[in-house]
Amino acid sequence: MKKHIASLLLSIIFITISCEKKEIDSLDVPTSDKINKFIWTGMNTYYLWQKDVPVLADNRFGNYEDFYSYFRGFSSPETAFYSLLNQPGVVDRFSVMVDDYVALENSFQGISLNSGMEFGLVRYVNSSTQIFGYVRYVLPNSDAANKNISRGMIFNTVNGTQLTDSNFGNLLFGENSVYTIGFANYNNGNPTSNGISISLTKTQLQENPIAVSKVFTEGTKKIGYLMYNQFSSSFDGELNTAFANFKAENINELIVDLRYNGGGSVQSATYLGSMITGQFNGQLYSKEVWNSKVLSALPASRFVNNFTNQIRNVDSNGNVILNQSINSLGLTKVYFIVSSSTASASELVINSLSAYIDVQLVGNKTVGKQVGSITLYDSDNLLRNGPNLNTNHTYAMQPIVLEISNKDNENHPEGFTPGTSLPGVLLSENFGNLGVLGERSDPLLDRTLTLITTGAKGIFDTKTSLVQEEIFNSKLATPTRNNMYVEVKN
Repeated sequence: MKKHIASLLLSIIFITISCEKKEIDSLDVPTSDKINKFIWTGMNTYYLWQKDVPVLADNRFGNYEDFYSYFRGFSSPETAFYSLLNQPGVVDRFSVMVDDYVALENSFQGISLNSGMEFGLVRYVNSSTQIFGYVRYVLPNSDAANKNISRGMIFNTVNGTQLTDSNFGNLLFGENSVYTIGFANYNNGNPTSNGISISLTKTQLQENPIAVSKVFTEGTKKIGYLMYNQFSSSFDGELNTAFANFKAENINELIVDLRYNGGGSVQSATYLGSMITGQFNGQLYSKEVWNSKVLSALPASRFVNNFTNQIRNVDSNGNVILNQSINSLGLTKVYFIVSSSTASASELVINSLSAYIDVQLVGNKTVGKQVGSITLYDSDNLLRNGPNLNTNHTYAMQPIVLEISNKDNENHPEGFTPGTSLPGVLLSENFGNLGVLGERSDPLLDRTLTLITTGAKGIFDTKTSLVQEEIFNSKLATPTRNNMYVEVKN
């Protein structure tokens, strides 16, 4: 169920904020001061660890001049924001601030400036600084697709420059909309140029997260396979259609491939869990813990997400934009393909379902992100459509505001390890032999099908991929990153 922060919370918490903001707006202060006040107010109100950060204490500043003086010591809104995090990189690994909330909103729905080539970046076996890219998949109708780039291709230069762990950001994710990729042969993890180069152009693209949906027949078993790459509410209807097809095919086993899914909407994650099952309608799927201010403002029922048999999505004004019965399979076992890029809402589905049914994993250890965020804007009530939205800037915050667990109060901040955290097979992708997604040539899919049909875990040689360190991927360069979020509505 989609989680809304109700008008009760707004009336309790924001009555003070609104009065303060009117006082600020009546003063002749620079936009930078107003941005700092927005940052502090949002974090003071919602931040999960608000009580652990002394600067966020309600009585930290005696007057506006003290406040302005303190925050004028920071060089930018970003530095001010990150100064308020609780042990950044240790306790809080995921709160972010963006300078373009339109790009952030687009990213939630899979829209980005993109050549269509999704990739991972990996350190050379014999170098501590040099890295190469491997193509994970290519978006249909993109420039990369039109230029015949495909999964498994290896590249090691951009615009003629060797990729390293210090320059890949500027070369691959800089302002340049056109760039030239130099391809290479894998060469046992130390790629060498093959002389092929292709120029790519970034355009505004929307990715359909339902990348592959098909059925395998293996003896008496009909096995559904779904590759799902983002929990995006824009595609909840398409996700439900995929499950309608599985239901029509009478599948009795299901593989959900989340290896490249960094997360997204908690509501969509609840829908997916309800599609896989169906026999637990109305029972507890997950529960959330917010800071004491939020918890005291709302009844306990507001912090639970239950299995549901209905998709009901609304827009920012409360208008219903999708209302469908969920196509549920009623399964008692499900297999997930996972990797070091599997995070947040993906881990939520695994965690929530493991409390009810047999969940098995194939792949590598997941990220470990059991916390979620909301988007805060510089308006009177911190909402996008709130009164007096400050139009002099486009900053927004995505702070961590909740911790989420399953019905047994369990979550896994250390991540899920196949065969350890849950039953399954620990197997990394081999960057020199990725195969085709949705086909048995993909080693992870093939291994999962074998596990289903024989029950054998087996012993596999993963030496080639295990000695290499993946340091980044193209999804991490988007504003949403490994985000799990709920939506704040009035």
